[in-house]
Amino acid sequence: MENLEEGDLVLCTVEKIVGTGVFVKIPVGNKEIEGNIVLSEIAPGRIRNLRDYVVPKKKIVCKILRISQNGNIDLSLRRVTPKEKKEVLEKEKQEKSYRSVLKSILGEKLEEAIKKIIEKEDLLSFFEKAKENSKELDTIVGKKDSERILEILNDQKQKKSIVKKEISLKSISPNGLEIIKNIFKDLKDIKVKYISAGNYSIEKEADNLKEADNTLKELISKIEEQSKKDNFSFAVKN
Repeated sequence: MENLEEGDLVLCTVEKIVGTGVFVKIPVGNKEIEGNIVLSEIAPGRIRNLRDYVVPKKKIVCKILRISQNGNIDLSLRRVTPKEKKEVLEKEKQEKSYRSVLKSILGEKLEEAIKKIIEKEDLLSFFEKAKENSKELDTIVGKKDSERILEILNDQKQKKSIVKKEISLKSISPNGLEIIKNIFKDLKDIKVKYISAGNYSIEKEADNLKEADNTLKELISKIEEQSKKDNFSFAVKN
């Protein structure tokens, strides 16, 4: 399925509720595709009223559980953490802001420009790159409009994005604590907080959500690799 993978978080619009099943629309590029959520994936425990959780035409953040060979997409609402939901909604808010800026400059040419942009990648990624190198934006909207768009975006006060993960890192080695300190000591611009025995939170702050998320993913991958070398027990808890 184009651009979608199992485990991805997606912002869906509830289309209809049929019995105990919920059908949603997922935006992918210039089109929308259908996904479904079974009752057990709406919320933990017994559900007395399905509409306490999902309402037609409302947007919800879901996690992709499975994508079948025939294109059916099974989703989960209950497996999305509050932090994950916040991150997706922040991304949506930022993309709306980009659309608003484009509309103010391009007017009726907006949809044509949006179409060309999302053929390449999502709006958030495209404009974060355009701020560093405007070549692609110049090609799509013209040099003059590109300069006006970027001038507005660069003048906007950017709120820092923060991504936080909780990990478990444990060892029965007598010098395990010393090894853990060595793993964490060279981290730059990363906040590490001790929670409880073997449990730590790691946090990255950056100008945009994607940058913070990618940095933290790379870090977690390195910690996992190092933990295997040192025979540590390692897990990402959220």
